[in-house]
Amino acid sequence: MMTEQPYSALLQRIADALERLAPAPSPATAFSGADLAQGDAADAYVWHPAPDRLSPVASVNRVDLTQLKGIASQRDTLIRNTRQFIHGHPANNALLWGARGTGKSSLVKAVHAHLNANLQDSGNRLILVEIYREDLPTLGPLLDLLRPVERQFLLFCDDLSFDGDDTHYKSLKAVLDGGIQGRPDNVIFYATSNRRHLMAREMIENERSTAIHTSESVDEKVSLSDRFGLWLGFHNLDQATYFEICTGYATDLKLDIAPAEVHALALEWSMTRGARSGRVAWQFIQDLAGKLASPDA
Repeated sequence: MMTEQPYSALLQRIADALERLAPAPSPATAFSGADLAQGDAADAYVWHPAPDRLSPVASVNRVDLTQLKGIASQRDTLIRNTRQFIHGHPANNALLWGARGTGKSSLVKAVHAHLNANLQDSGNRLILVEIYREDLPTLGPLLDLLRPVERQFLLFCDDLSFDGDDTHYKSLKAVLDGGIQGRPDNVIFYATSNRRHLMAREMIENERSTAIHTSESVDEKVSLSDRFGLWLGFHNLDQATYFEICTGYATDLKLDIAPAEVHALALEWSMTRGARSGRVAWQFIQDLAGKLASPDA
C-alpha cells in the first residue's frame, strides 16, 4: 500500500508530463490591449482559429497599384468604396469575380496599401484581416474580437467558392445580412472568386434538376452572391493590354530588352499557357528576368 509521499511524487511526475505535452500558449494579439487604438498595430493579420488568434503579417505579398493594368474601372470603383468606408460613410461588401489570374486578390491588397499610404493620420490606417474559406464558420468569434476595437477592418477571403454539400456559406450570410447583432460598423468584407454565384454552374444545374424543393436547395446558396452590394467582374485580357503589362513589368525591373522583343516573347509565352492574364504576364517576366540575368543557364 502506497504512502502519501509516493502518491504525491507520482502525481507530480504526471503533472509535469502533461505540462510538457500541452501546446504552447498562443501569442497575445495586439487587439487585446490599447496599442491598437493608438495606431501601433500591424497593417495586416491572418485569422487562425482553435486557438483563436490574429497573426501579424510583417510584409504583405502584393504589387503596387500602378502595375495593375486593364482593370482601371474595377480599380477606381474599389478605391471609392473602400475610401467611403475608411471615412465612416456607407460602403458595400464587395465580390470580385472572374477569370483566374486577372488581378482580383492583387487589387484588394494594392488598394489597401494605396489608401493607407495616402492617409494623413497614420493612426486611422485600415487593417487587413485575411480569413481562409475553411475558417468561415469561426467568423462569429472573429467579429466579437473586432467589434469593440476603435479601428476599421477589411476582412478578406480569397478564392471563395462552395461545393454542393458545403454549409460554410451559412456563416458568411450572417455577416453579409447582419444576423441579430448585425455586421460591426468597423468591418467590411471583400471576397474574390472565379465564380459569379460562388458555385459551379454544373452544380447549380444538377441541384435544380434533382431537388424536390428547387428554390430552397439552390436559391439559398446562389443568392449568397446577391448579398454582396458591389460586384466587380474581371475578364481575360486583350493582347494589347497583355503587352502593356509585360512591358510595364520589364520597365519596373529595368530589364535590358527592347519592347518589340518583349512583345514577341510574351506572345509565345501566352500561347504555351493558353491564356492572357496579369498572372501569366508576371510569370513570363520572372522567366525572362532569370534568363537575362543568367544567359548561360
